[in-house]
Amino acid sequence: MLEVTNLTKHFGGLVANDDISFGVAEGEILGLIGPNGAGKSTLFDLITGFQAPDEGGVRFEGRSLLGLRPDQINRLGIVRTFQKLKPFEKMTVEENVMVGVMQHTANMSKARDHALTMLSFVGLLEKRRAHAGTLSTGQRKRLELARAMATRPRLLLLDEVTGGVDQRSIPGLIALIERLRGVGVTLIVIEHNMQVLMSLADRVVALHLGAMIAQGTPAQIQADPRVIESYLGTAYA
Repeated sequence: MLEVTNLTKHFGGLVANDDISFGVAEGEILGLIGPNGAGKSTLFDLITGFQAPDEGGVRFEGRSLLGLRPDQINRLGIVRTFQKLKPFEKMTVEENVMVGVMQHTANMSKARDHALTMLSFVGLLEKRRAHAGTLSTGQRKRLELARAMATRPRLLLLDEVTGGVDQRSIPGLIALIERLRGVGVTLIVIEHNMQVLMSLADRVVALHLGAMIAQGTPAQIQADPRVIESYLGTAYA
């Protein structure tokens, strides 16, 4: 479904992404790990058109994404969430999701109906009339997922969906991510909680200092000496 080929991005003298190549199959959950500054979020930026690569390319179902704006890439079926949550705080939860729906329709009645369906899917229907600024972190994460799903993605890029969430909320978010695959969404997931990621991912790509240092099954990644040294640590191993 997705092909990333020799993707490279510099910010001055810093190499944020260095010659990264991998693919994602339809229906797969691909995990993306690495320490802070490894280039994970930059890679999401390059795939979704928020940044342009210096070298390399990205193809979605055989079509190059180079030169396309984020909204154009979204209409092809790719959407991402963000680590730093920025809902429209003075709008209701329902209205926040309607913004995503209106990527595909200008009919307010249809937009509201679909927004309510998405809120029900993520477990926020009872909060539909609350202002987004009143939500807890865990609820905001669910709102972010509802907004993303409202655009009808086929490939969803999740940036630390459990980050900052209390431990009691994590099992529900894991179940929600698994439900996303169940409705036909392919996923790339950035996640620092290794227990969460290893339980979800079919394959994992590990980054360090902008370069891809390993890829494989969760078991292979957990045993890889380069990943242990740069990220997991000997105590985890």
